[in-house]
Amino acid sequence: MKKHLLALAIVSTCFMGAQASALTKDEYNVAKEKISADYKVAKAQCDTMKDNAKDVCEKQASGTEKVAKADLEQQYKPSASHARKVAEEKVAMNYEVAKEKCDDQSGAAKDACVKQAKAEEAKGKADIKAMKKM
Repeated sequence: MKKHLLALAIVSTCFMGAQASALTKDEYNVAKEKISADYKVAKAQCDTMKDNAKDVCEKQASGTEKVAKADLEQQYKPSASHARKVAEEKVAMNYEVAKEKCDDQSGAAKDACVKQAKAEEAKGKADIKAMKKM
């Protein structure tokens, strides 16, 4: 639960900045340092966990950092390509976390879980492809 709250805090911080206009270089650098610091905190929390919960936490922390960095780039230099990069990172993070969560299961349940994760990834990639056509 704590890792989800941390992830929400990191993402909401990024989205609050998205409401403002493009960032200055100094704001960009500060935000970049904050993302790195937030990742280190999240990673340290993962170190207290064991087994697959630790793996899921690490995927979540890494993915959240990548999404936050992509979102920061979009805020700093808004463009369609940066917007797609944000979407791509979100899809990748969701897939990696979902796939890692599937490792807690076995047999047919694991197969179904992986299949669902791949289906959601495919849908996300299709949505990104549609963004490119716009």
